[in-house]
Amino acid sequence: MDEAIALFNKSLEIKESIGDVRGKAMTLWWLGDLAEQQGEYTKAISYLQPALEILQRLKSPDAESVSASLDRIIRNS
Repeated sequence: MDEAIALFNKSLEIKESIGDVRGKAMTLWWLGDLAEQQGEYTKAISYLQPALEILQRLKSPDAESVSASLDRIIRNS
């Protein structure tokens, strides 16, 4: 899992450098999911909150799924 996290962090850097806003949000979502799987709920929230904000701003239907993930983590942490 550490390798996956490292690759997603590299992906996040690339998405930010090329201005891929939706890609950044999706990468943050994946990082949040991985953090949740590791029981790192505060870290998961720190990834999912900005992902949700971006996806809501883009009016992406994925915002609902990120919101559900965020709500679940907040309820269970």
